[in-house]
Amino acid sequence: MWIWQAPEWPQFQVDAQALQPALAAARLAQGRMLGVVSGLQLVDLGELQLAEWADEAVATAQIEGEALQINSVRASAARRLGLTQSGRAVLQQREPRVEATLDVIEAAVQHWSEPLSAERLFGWHAALFPTGRSGITPIVVGGWREHPEPMQIVTPRLGQPDVVHYQAPDSRDVPAQMARLIGWFNDATVASRLDGLVRAAIAHLWLEAIHPFEDGNGRIGRALADLAMAQDLRSGQRVFSLSRQMWLDRAGYYRELQAATSQPVLDVTPWVRWFVGCVEQACLATVAQVQGAARKSAFWAALHAAHPQLTASQRKVLNKLYDAGPDGFIGGMSTEKYTAIAQVSRATAYRELTDLVALGVLVKRGQGRGTRYALAGVLEGVGG
Repeated sequence: MWIWQAPEWPQFQVDAQALQPALAAARLAQGRMLGVVSGLQLVDLGELQLAEWADEAVATAQIEGEALQINSVRASAARRLGLTQSGRAVLQQREPRVEATLDVIEAAVQHWSEPLSAERLFGWHAALFPTGRSGITPIVVGGWREHPEPMQIVTPRLGQPDVVHYQAPDSRDVPAQMARLIGWFNDATVASRLDGLVRAAIAHLWLEAIHPFEDGNGRIGRALADLAMAQDLRSGQRVFSLSRQMWLDRAGYYRELQAATSQPVLDVTPWVRWFVGCVEQACLATVAQVQGAARKSAFWAALHAAHPQLTASQRKVLNKLYDAGPDGFIGGMSTEKYTAIAQVSRATAYRELTDLVALGVLVKRGQGRGTRYALAGVLEGVGG
């Protein structure tokens, strides 16, 4: 039996006391995130939102096994946010899959104050599948699934029966099932008595349990959770990526969804606890990103003040070293790597590296072909 076959379906239950530690941690992380974001300059806030839009689009596609090119995603997101690069509008050929994913992200979050409706969900779905096909297979687009055969999530096995992980309600029941979900989502009484993060977790699980579309249910479900959280914050600014955190713990995501839906039990506390934990980690990731950007700005301010004569190629290589971190540059910086990164001759690379060592910006280790260079401790302190 499945969750929707429980006699009390869909009267979801959560243990408020058991959830309290996770909710308190998530709200604390959310408060820290909003605090650091509120102190950002407009240009830095724009860059943060661009990064989070890109992370969200790439991750929600990755969860479904689809790879989007990050450069294309960033270019499209920058255009939508009205951002520019080097003072010029971002111009790049638009990729349909990128545009489709960002269309849904934009529609869910930036229009957070609009009520949910079947037509709104149909619009999201139609945006995801503009050709009317999933791959090469024709599907119902912008409408509930209609096929008479069971909607199942299965793992095929060669020469053996498929493993059925989940079976959703029959297609003929989907309109009524979704009408109930939409009514609940729009109910102001529900929103006032239920913690916003719990509401987002239940909304996502509920849609996944119904599985109302032929394809794209995961992406629509995550967009619905994003909408619920935007309504909780009463803001259309995207400053953290929940899908990115779900992708990082995708094994947990699949495990918790399956555990919650594969039995006729409506106590969904474990699922909600896991979901709320993802929100906490996503918020903390934004805090770390903003703080890291501030440290990097301080690093470059100190470097420029102490050594304004550095060449463009020296700055480029130092930026690479800084971003890599103390242990992130495999094999350390060498003359050969400097030549490749800075696009200069070997003689120039050697001279500029020697200058950086003399200035105390880099330290030299090893001898001969084993010579390597790293950021000096004083500047690492500025950066870290």
